[in-house]
Amino acid sequence: MSTALIFPGQGAQYVGMGKALAEASPAARALLVQADQILGLPLGKLMGEGPEAELTRTDLSQPAILVHSCMALAALREKVGTVSFAATAGLSLGEYSALVAAGAVEFADAVRLVRLRGEAMQAAAEAVASGMVALIGPDEATAKKLCEASAEGDVLQVANLNSPGQVVISGAKAACERAVAKAKDFGIRRALPLPVAGAFHSALMAPAAAKLQAALAATTFRDPQVPVFANVTACPVTKAADIPGLLVRQLTSPVRWADCILALNAAGNTAFLELGPQKQLSGMLAKTLPASAGATVRNLDSPAELAGF
Repeated sequence: MSTALIFPGQGAQYVGMGKALAEASPAARALLVQADQILGLPLGKLMGEGPEAELTRTDLSQPAILVHSCMALAALREKVGTVSFAATAGLSLGEYSALVAAGAVEFADAVRLVRLRGEAMQAAAEAVASGMVALIGPDEATAKKLCEASAEGDVLQVANLNSPGQVVISGAKAACERAVAKAKDFGIRRALPLPVAGAFHSALMAPAAAKLQAALAATTFRDPQVPVFANVTACPVTKAADIPGLLVRQLTSPVRWADCILALNAAGNTAFLELGPQKQLSGMLAKTLPASAGATVRNLDSPAELAGF
């Protein structure tokens, strides 16, 4: 039975995240201190105490989630020694955590990258009135048809394929509003506007992708020690040279998370360990893999969960 490590993305943050882990694990605490020094701001205090409005900012939530995920893995390694896993993957922002875990990029470089990524995404979001809408019920083809019917010349596209029947679309604010109004015409049960800064994983993030591309070009990547399944392709990445381009494409392309989970399972991974705040990915995984897959999933967010290993 092979194990895959999976890492959550934006939206998983919560006030108090990482505080207990830092108190219980010197290895986790060291990463938190390092992150504060890298960023030149009290990220650990913000994670532990809030305020929530600050923690949910795109430029702060992204490094907070990555740091928390890496803290969880460091605490686990501190307790059990070698952590054996055959592959990694992460949802959107979580792909950076997955690359750190696979040894493809240094923790410090990943912290800098996700801070810049968050700032660039926030700036792109503020440049155009835009948003995202969660659709409950449709497959990708139906979601695309809704986008085509609602765009009316504006950007509107599939952004996240989280699990069967859970698709997120992304684009101009007016187009999102038209899609919400038309959703039932396409047999979609619910269409829920999401509380996000803007149209992530859409063409409206092109300015952010350009900024990120320059930063990635200046970053050292290594061949991953285990395959990292990429959001854009749902295929395993094993070469350092492939990583920057995929991370740039990720900002304007759909996140094929359900396909990543299916591909991980098809590659022989039947045990999944979600490292980071909350249980964002566990529910998606349960909806994606059939019971016949025999998959198990565990979470590691706090010392209480660490005690079970």
